Amino acid sequence: MKKIVLLLLMPVFAFAQNKQITVEDIYKKNIFNPTYLSGFRSMNDGLYYTEKDKEGNIVKKSFVTGEQVSTLVAATDIKDINGKKISLDDYEWSANEHKLLISVNREYIYRRSSKAIVYIYDLDTKKLRQLDPQKVLHATFSPDASKVAFVKDNNLYIKDIVMDNTTQITTDGKTNNIISGNCDWVYEEEFGFTRAFQWSKKGNFIAYYRFDETAVPTFSFPVYTDSIYPGQYTYKYPKVGEQNSTVDIYVYDVNKGTNLKMDIGVEKDIYIPRIQFTEDDIMLCITRLNRLQNEQIIFYTDVTNGKNNILYEETNKAYVDVNKMRVDFLKDGKSFIYTSEKNGYNHIYLQNINTKKTIQLTAGNFDVDEIIGVDEKKAIVYFTAAYRSPLVKDFCSVHLDGKGFALNDQRIGRHTISFNSDFTYYTDSYSDINTPPFTSIYDSRGKQVRVLADNNKLKQTLATYALGNTDFIKVVNSNGDTLNGLMIKPKDFDSTKKYPVLFSNYGGPGSQTVYNGWGSTNMWQQMLTQMGYIIVSIDNTGTGFRGEAFKKKTYLQLGKYEIEDQIDAAKYVTTLPYVDANRIGHWGWSFGGFMSCLAITKGADIFKAAIAVAPVTDWQYYDDIYTERYMRTQKENAKGYHDNAPLNFVKNIKGKLLIIHGTADDNVHFQNSAMFVDAMINNNIDFESAYYPNKNHGIRGGNTRLHLYNKMTKFILQNL
Repeated sequence: MKKIVLLLLMPVFAFAQNKQITVEDIYKKNIFNPTYLSGFRSMNDGLYYTEKDKEGNIVKKSFVTGEQVSTLVAATDIKDINGKKISLDDYEWSANEHKLLISVNREYIYRRSSKAIVYIYDLDTKKLRQLDPQKVLHATFSPDASKVAFVKDNNLYIKDIVMDNTTQITTDGKTNNIISGNCDWVYEEEFGFTRAFQWSKKGNFIAYYRFDETAVPTFSFPVYTDSIYPGQYTYKYPKVGEQNSTVDIYVYDVNKGTNLKMDIGVEKDIYIPRIQFTEDDIMLCITRLNRLQNEQIIFYTDVTNGKNNILYEETNKAYVDVNKMRVDFLKDGKSFIYTSEKNGYNHIYLQNINTKKTIQLTAGNFDVDEIIGVDEKKAIVYFTAAYRSPLVKDFCSVHLDGKGFALNDQRIGRHTISFNSDFTYYTDSYSDINTPPFTSIYDSRGKQVRVLADNNKLKQTLATYALGNTDFIKVVNSNGDTLNGLMIKPKDFDSTKKYPVLFSNYGGPGSQTVYNGWGSTNMWQQMLTQMGYIIVSIDNTGTGFRGEAFKKKTYLQLGKYEIEDQIDAAKYVTTLPYVDANRIGHWGWSFGGFMSCLAITKGADIFKAAIAVAPVTDWQYYDDIYTERYMRTQKENAKGYHDNAPLNFVKNIKGKLLIIHGTADDNVHFQNSAMFVDAMINNNIDFESAYYPNKNHGIRGGNTRLHLYNKMTKFILQNL
């Protein structure tokens, strides 16, 4: 193994007080939670914004002065027919800013989907009406706010506010069979959206997905209640190599009341990860991926006849990362911008719709993170990027001709930017590893106008605790690649003592846990340093913001390079004079739990204890979109699956393992942990386990997180 080096970059958390953190402080009292803006939204004229005041009213304020101009919605005015006050905690504006959709009693279904009782409030008449007697999904105003589209019982509806009637657009919706306007489970989880319909720009059409999941295999898990017999939850979940939903795109003509199927090609075993109306009301952009996800086609589709033309094509030797790609059509109707990794890093391109002439707007050995917006009057694209380092999100801009690249803020850290409607003001929520989110308004020249949220209360709270010292580190692995990491040492660190080390790791494709921003470390890690532990986090091969080659090196062998990197880093750490080489542990959640299972099996000679929360233990048990993107199918890549499944290496375990799972995990099924436990029993290997009834992948709710982290803390104290 090549020489590995430790690089001290910056000390953090050097506070004078010595208060001790408890699990209750973090997960019950929530005293370390930062403050974020509530109800902030730029208004259409660009001069004003709205936010919620302490009384729960929606107020209008000036960007220039910060003064309140008026109260737009008084909380006391929002009452149901029984006179009961309705909370404004969950609301959306109409485009014309004259109406609100107010949601109450929200009920979450999966990671992104939920249904709620929805009310329509008219600011002009001050009248409140209920959208539908039942809970609905995805209530969305038409562009002119005269109608609301929503999904109920797997069907798509339109409520005409003016005429006070409801039209049912689809009628064949049925649980675990047909869905219109809402995603099936795997699309929601892996393509990052759940509302599967869109209004056209003028509101004359609605484009929507129709999922036929009849042939998709079902998965069931028990639901424990007060009944002596558990209930059963059953839903469609396509695992590796199994059949997906058949997906079609339809367009509903609001004026004619007709549905028309769009031409997406003859191949059925494909994905449609994105649809998007252009500025022209009748043109719909449809993105299609083949099942291997290495060929992408974007169609330019006429919604009046369903016919399409190919607008853009891209292929990749591994996969096209569609979740990183964004397409924005410009208001000139002639061009669009998009992001792509096709030249090795995620960059921004401008393409003419008719001529298909393309200009690369950004270039260099850095990844663009997110397009914020396009000021077409000034011909400027604003975006964030890992420009100066993979550890940061810099606020940048470039002109639409590819010239005039600018770094708009010199502060090193992470910037979250949001512009007003005419790009004259923006908000920046800035943080670094020392600084909780600090949100301010700036004018277009970058001059700070006003502070909106400074989190001073949190800073004062942090100053009373004995927090550890964090250093960014660089570790060179066996292949000669330099890995980014961080190390948190106890505040009273003594280099003459020997400390146990806990690795905290996620490590999945395109992810990042080591960065110069708030949240890269957490208070539970800090609590462990107070108990005498050193915390180490390493972003292994396959993680994000270091270019395509680094990210996609793990293709077809998910887990191989990742755990080799963790082992390399752990071996180096054991050579440090202040580290107890016999007390190196690893913990992670989800993909991180997969890594912890690999650490205690493939890394059994170095990792003495591990905690695996909701782990994947064999990729054959996981969903097809995610797994096949990185691994293809078992039939195509049997060796890749076998050689990197922790389940196949259980016999190697020497140390202590705590395995944790929610029994109602719809994402990484409890099956993963059950099979791993069964293998440990068959190999007569001792282990500890904790299972949380009716809890999903997040394992939260009520007292759950408090119990979970107390359980993990005790295990670490007893075994590491």
